[in-house]
Amino acid sequence: MTTVNALLRDKSAEVWNVTPETSVFDALQLMSDQNIGAVLVLDEGRLVGLLSERDYARKLALENRTSRDTPARDVMTTHVAYVSPTTDVEECLALMTDKHFRHLPVMDAGELVGLVSIGDLVKAVLADKEFMIEQLEHYISG
Repeated sequence: MTTVNALLRDKSAEVWNVTPETSVFDALQLMSDQNIGAVLVLDEGRLVGLLSERDYARKLALENRTSRDTPARDVMTTHVAYVSPTTDVEECLALMTDKHFRHLPVMDAGELVGLVSIGDLVKAVLADKEFMIEQLEHYISG
């Protein structure tokens, strides 16, 4: 079974983040520039939230607020679940499915070490399944 740690080794070490005071517009610009769906919100290096495109759509756009005048802290998700590097990929998928979110910070001894998306996890599960199929085919064919 693949762990989050294995995923992080294959990903860029960069974890994109903003501060609680960053405007939602600037956070969205960062997401667009980096082709990502969420950024972590850090206050003096401490994880205090996560701002996603979904947060923008539901808490700002639908409430007719402006992204340039609204700080991230006003629309970010504050109750952020996280996992450790040793967490199994399928356990992460189950958590994300159960809680209906798409991004999961990775913490190790209270320190932020990465972020995985549902896309990262699905890709890893598919690779594991493909490897298993190849091994079974090789075993069957001798």
